Amino acid sequence: MTMSQTRRLERLKERYLNGGMSRRTFLGLTAAAAAGAGINLKWGGSALAAAKDVRFDGWGGSVQEAMDKYAFKPYTAKTGNNVVQGTFGDENEIITKVKTASPGEFQVIHSSGVEYYKRYVDAGLTTKLNDANIPNMANIMQVMFEPFRKISPDLSCVPYDYGTTGIAYNTKVISEAEAKEKGVNLLFDPKYKDKIGGYGNMITRVWYAALALGQDPNAIKDIDAVWDKVREQRDLAKKYWSSGAELMDLLSKGEVVVTDAWSGRVAALQAQGAPIGYLDPPGSYAWMEDLLVLKGAPMAECEELLNFMLQPEVMIAVAEGQSYPPALDPTKVKLTDKVKALPAFDPTGKMASLTFADAAYWDKHTDEWTKTWDRIAKGA
Repeated sequence: MTMSQTRRLERLKERYLNGGMSRRTFLGLTAAAAAGAGINLKWGGSALAAAKDVRFDGWGGSVQEAMDKYAFKPYTAKTGNNVVQGTFGDENEIITKVKTASPGEFQVIHSSGVEYYKRYVDAGLTTKLNDANIPNMANIMQVMFEPFRKISPDLSCVPYDYGTTGIAYNTKVISEAEAKEKGVNLLFDPKYKDKIGGYGNMITRVWYAALALGQDPNAIKDIDAVWDKVREQRDLAKKYWSSGAELMDLLSKGEVVVTDAWSGRVAALQAQGAPIGYLDPPGSYAWMEDLLVLKGAPMAECEELLNFMLQPEVMIAVAEGQSYPPALDPTKVKLTDKVKALPAFDPTGKMASLTFADAAYWDKHTDEWTKTWDRIAKGA
């Protein structure tokens, strides 16, 4: 455990002993802090449940700031239940922690879509939501539920937002015309050697290497050629980023002039006046994020939180704050002009124009391809 986590636990204890917080809050915050540090407390899961506070882990940065401001704080004001927050940079990190934790230590995850959902289901980490307790699910695009129900008919999650991983480029260096002409090949252009970035994630690296070769990322025919293309891009890249905050920092400082990028983080940069353009070339990697409730979580409180977060006014406010379109059905719910202008927004409610990963296909290859990617990332 790091010193910062040690001091945090000590401060919580001091506040409790000095009468600065209730026993309920003390148990909940202490269990959550220990879980975030990767420590198993035998009483941790039951303490969080008894406290009626909800543990939430998300992506941090502007995304979680929007959720905190427009969802968690209003929820606490209304119910008196706190949302104890943790963050992660890569979902593989949080999956590992959940697998080794006691049931209930981790409760709600802002999860990155269908491929990861299958991993939680296969590991026996999911539960069953009671739709009757979450009536606001009716406002969600029904097409977004379909891939989750194919994995498990008993839903443990609710779709919340979506976006794309497209191509971001510095408009002071790369024109819109050049970006449109080269598309995904910008990521492999020797002209920008040592000014190219990318997400240090196997799926993203394989996906864009396949697109550059004209292969279908959901049905790759020549994986060896794809790996050669991944190596080619690795040798041109300045750095692979691991979080949205790092992506924004690299682009805003001009350390990279082109990179695959999350649409919402690019929109946030553009709102700040950064000279960043964005392009979704054909076949761009699209994803939907969900609010996943884990096995052992206090169901009543978690379902109450989800239903609150799914209120149209809350989802719209969060969407505008984090710059990702909400999962709300635009044919049922009136959305703001700001939401409609967000990158990747689908006005039809059918999501037909976006390309999502085939969960079964990628699950079959994930372990093997991740090992290969890890070796290539280290220089193999």
